[in-house]
Amino acid sequence: MTRSAHALAVAAALAALAVGCTGTEENGGRGTESPDGHRSPFTGEPAEAGRPVLAIKVDNAPEARPHTGLDAADLIYVEPIEAGFSRLVAIYSSDVPDLAGPVRSARESDLDLLRQFGEPALAFSGAQRAVLDAIADAPVFDEPPDALPDAYERHDDREAPHNLFVHPRAVLDAAPDASDARDIGFRFGAAPGGGAPETERSVSYPNAEFTFTWSPDEKRWRVALDGDETDVTPATVVLQEVEVTESDLHDVNGNFTPFTETVGSGDATVLRGGQAFEAEWDRDHKDEGTDFTTPDGEPMTFAEGQVWVVFVPR
Repeated sequence: MTRSAHALAVAAALAALAVGCTGTEENGGRGTESPDGHRSPFTGEPAEAGRPVLAIKVDNAPEARPHTGLDAADLIYVEPIEAGFSRLVAIYSSDVPDLAGPVRSARESDLDLLRQFGEPALAFSGAQRAVLDAIADAPVFDEPPDALPDAYERHDDREAPHNLFVHPRAVLDAAPDASDARDIGFRFGAAPGGGAPETERSVSYPNAEFTFTWSPDEKRWRVALDGDETDVTPATVVLQEVEVTESDLHDVNGNFTPFTETVGSGDATVLRGGQAFEAEWDRDHKDEGTDFTTPDGEPMTFAEGQVWVVFVPR
């Protein structure tokens, strides 16, 4: 897309920022009821058909909190990065907030992860040169600040680089051919048998901790990041055990950049309804989604609502 086309798209999007997605009481304000009964393949909730997919790389350093717009995401991936810290990949389709972030840089692992969505739009704030070259060749509509400056803004209530936010609708308007939401392997329905009572579960990287606490009143998991309470309440949390290897890339301090292997198979734990379920995951190819099954080979069903997938190094 040319620079002038970008500018026109951004202007149209920013003019429409006051027009939001109106939810219903039945779906808790996430997305809109579909007249044909369509449901999101990412959340299992009612949603309009034909909604494009936007992925946003979100900073998860303590200095970046509180986050903006995470509660509107359909799906959030948690990935390890350099020096044992973490970053989030927030996937939007059913509901698109006015603002999201803070936005940070992309990683090589993101490209394999995002292939299952077809050709999504991608908002991020930069990357190493080798990764930028790979993004340019990847099936994504990449819209970083240098390509779409009016879609981003910095806030003065925190220090850079933890203060960059994005207008998601402006990014989607600049990527009109982004793929619509499609099946990525998730199945929703009543819980299977075999669950064990679970009211709290924590997962740690060397320099990051995630705690999920079951709220019976909300029927959701409350999320704490490094002990910081958030207003994000997923219905399902997947702890997916993956291989994490050292890539050829390093940060400025010499810490290697982890590569998270999301193609393959392994064990998982699924948290839903105040219970923990043993599960297995399998993804044969980067163009395909991930199948989650119970130990006896039946589909592992998720609860309707936002899903978190935490990549847990083996």
